[in-house]
Amino acid sequence: MSRKLQPGKLIAATHNKGKVAELKDLFEPLGFEVVSAAELNLDEPEETELTFEGNALIKARSAARATGAPALSDDSGLEVTALGGMPGVHTAIWAGEPRDFYLAMEKVERELNAIEAEDRSARFVSCLAVAWPDGHEETFRGEVCGTLTWPPRGEMGFGYDPVFVPEGHQVTFAELEPQQKHAMSHRAVAFDKLKKALL
Repeated sequence: MSRKLQPGKLIAATHNKGKVAELKDLFEPLGFEVVSAAELNLDEPEETELTFEGNALIKARSAARATGAPALSDDSGLEVTALGGMPGVHTAIWAGEPRDFYLAMEKVERELNAIEAEDRSARFVSCLAVAWPDGHEETFRGEVCGTLTWPPRGEMGFGYDPVFVPEGHQVTFAELEPQQKHAMSHRAVAFDKLKKALL
């Protein structure tokens, strides 16, 4: 059964500045004070699950336990149809460490070319997990479909946004104004589900 999330301090269980900015944009207008795991110097737990939901819960649980406050985590990634859903949960480290999304985008393009893929469809998936200090937890999943383009285009957004053209558009996520992207992104779809259930 869903539990209402009360306005107040909410821990964003991520060290990704782009995700923190999006979560602040979504939650702060509703009366939440969003504080990131990076600001609190929290350790990043190892993501050992094989699903977005599983990894999101690992991060949210860890932050909720460490702070005694409700924690929100996003685990998201790009699933490329012709690559069997890869990079998927490995999206952030697709090109190895340290994380370099330009190299990761290049690797996706290189692998598509290697198999002479005509299908360039892909989808972004986001799973938002909320964990309370007492162990209650909930997850919400959002997806947005589109196609991959090359070379990368646009300076806004982060991650794989410069190569992802959402369905019904001619521009990449990185070419959209942040407010336009927030209104339709995979994270926005998941957030809409969360808002209906918890807020």
